[in-house]
Amino acid sequence: MKYIDKYVLESIADDSWRMFRIISEFVDGFEALGQIKKAVSIFGSARTQRNEKYYNAAEKVAYMLAKKGYAIITGGGGGIMEAANKGAAEAKGISIGLNIELPHEQKPNPYANIQMGFRYFFARKVMFVKYASAFVVFPGGYGTMDEFFEAITLIQTHKIKPFPIVLYGSEYWNGLIDWIKKRLLQDDFISPGDERLFDVVDRAEDVVKIILKRYKRR
Repeated sequence: MKYIDKYVLESIADDSWRMFRIISEFVDGFEALGQIKKAVSIFGSARTQRNEKYYNAAEKVAYMLAKKGYAIITGGGGGIMEAANKGAAEAKGISIGLNIELPHEQKPNPYANIQMGFRYFFARKVMFVKYASAFVVFPGGYGTMDEFFEAITLIQTHKIKPFPIVLYGSEYWNGLIDWIKKRLLQDDFISPGDERLFDVVDRAEDVVKIILKRYKRR
């Protein structure tokens, strides 16, 4: 019998236990969110402060959507996530926080009335997409960009049905949009129309109007 190094065996055992952990995160997520009828996932920076305009806008957007019967899903942390969960809670709606384990601990905000913890980003992102009728994306960093580009990639490749993706804050997003049009589109890395898979707005009322219009059409 071929000799197998004990460290290889330990690695195999670790991978097996990791698979169980991954499966459990999916099962827990499906069970916790399976009864959600319609929801909107709201993304943005955890570093946004409570006195900043985007914090107030996220709170208002979430409040208005919750009043229309949408559950609000966020990453469960501070900043924009806290603002959105707060708005949903103040509207007495369903306020969901999907927190993630990070080297520098991300503390769950106190406004989510459904709290879940995840170790794996990919399992968490499935929950954002699977139960959402729309995405609203506020200014943020790498994590926010990851969530935004994952959504438009899934729509572009027909892995999911199209749904509204609304970018809030034109002064923040215009540079990226110009680059998408000048580089990705002109260099033929995306097809004509792919640059219109999302909307850009500057008012909370416009976010709600877009989502309600598209949801009614669907």
